[in-house]
Amino acid sequence: MSDAALPPLTIVEIQSRVAAELSRIGSVIDELGARFAEAGEELALVGGPVRDAMIGRLQNDLDFTTSARPDVTERLVAGWADAVWDMGRDFGTIGCRKGPWQVEITTYRSETYDPSSRKPDVDFGDTLEGDLGRRDFSVNSMAVRVPGRDFVDPFGGIVDLAERVLRTPGAPEDSFSDDPLRMMRAARFAAQLGFSVAPEVVEAMTAMAGRIEIISAERVRDELVKLVCAPYPRLGLTLLVETGLATYVLPELPALALERDEHHRHKDVYEHTLTVLEQSIDLEHRLGGGPDFVSRFAALMHDVGKPRTRRFEDGGIVTFHHHDVVGAKITRKRMKALRFSNHDIDAVARLVELHLRFHGYGSGEWTDSAVRRYVRDAGDQLERLHILTRADCTTRNQRKADRLRRTYDSLEERIARLSEEEELAAIRPDLDGNRIMEVLGIGPGREVGQAYAFLLELRMDEGPKSREEAEAALREWWAARS
Repeated sequence: MSDAALPPLTIVEIQSRVAAELSRIGSVIDELGARFAEAGEELALVGGPVRDAMIGRLQNDLDFTTSARPDVTERLVAGWADAVWDMGRDFGTIGCRKGPWQVEITTYRSETYDPSSRKPDVDFGDTLEGDLGRRDFSVNSMAVRVPGRDFVDPFGGIVDLAERVLRTPGAPEDSFSDDPLRMMRAARFAAQLGFSVAPEVVEAMTAMAGRIEIISAERVRDELVKLVCAPYPRLGLTLLVETGLATYVLPELPALALERDEHHRHKDVYEHTLTVLEQSIDLEHRLGGGPDFVSRFAALMHDVGKPRTRRFEDGGIVTFHHHDVVGAKITRKRMKALRFSNHDIDAVARLVELHLRFHGYGSGEWTDSAVRRYVRDAGDQLERLHILTRADCTTRNQRKADRLRRTYDSLEERIARLSEEEELAAIRPDLDGNRIMEVLGIGPGREVGQAYAFLLELRMDEGPKSREEAEAALREWWAARS
């Protein structure tokens, strides 16, 4: 896949798409707009839904802004909506559902950050134009008043959208000072929309990168996940690295841009990593779903142990011994700092630690025992490990690439055969704990665990055994141990 910026749109294309989208959602926006107008309040479709309508991205999540205060909004949607919720009341937002439509209505507002605060101060505003002016980018600062469907674009968002460029409504320094997370959102929108970022915005991000430190790890994490799962992640990641933001939110990524040795005897690890990410995305169809964060983030982190393990040996040879193990530890530490769930941390770290295991396979020298251990160690991440291992081949030597692909095909075929014969995914000893105690005549304790571990290793080495064979092996082990 390519992360090149997409070609410009024409105003005619944009107008046509907006007309079609307003027609599609007309029953909702006209009914809701009429209710607010009858109450003497203003209501406008705003932000992402307007932008997405212009680029042909249909959605059922509709965002509105209004002159009404939250209590008034709640009263006006009561009886119209199928369900209403107010978890965002403190930020001026009332949410509701109407048939298939998810609706959020937020009072005109402005929010700013104290220089040392992680949370915004929220003040309600009085005008639509004022509300639009405090938004992050001009392409998100357009609105459609309802029910009249008047288009409002005080900051030239439609031109920026046609040119596929991200600009701020006012000075980017002011915007990023008010909410530093907008710098991360610039990278995220570039990755999601395939847009370029205006030079003055890049300059402000570079100058103010350190201000991202006042933002909570959870909010940074959420933006990073959206960026990595976007259609064009290379655009966003490159922007994070070039502006210095990555130094604060994901320092392992720019660290991959190692100083090249004079003989150029190792690849550019940073560029290699981005290529592996793209190639893993091309293989995501194997998982049967949409964008897969665990698979993508493992690709992004798989070589983060290289800077710490690089050594120059005699003859100009460059080595990265144990960078898989070191990288897994680095990955755990970074993901914990970003407040990821233990499940995601374990999954990504396991993939990073195992990504080199296949290279011991040679041309098929592994025994069935080694194949079983490969499957056992991968556990429920086996399919993602297949993807990462295949994506990690970025050689330009077509003969070598074909050989690696055929060899991995062979490994997968052996895994499939053994899985069919032995149920590898649920591999366990041939005797359970209760039977172990019966055979050995012992009660619960450490010895049962040791016997279980012995039988599991036996199962790995020699495959499944009959009950009688397993019991005989267990008695022999116990006698030798005694």
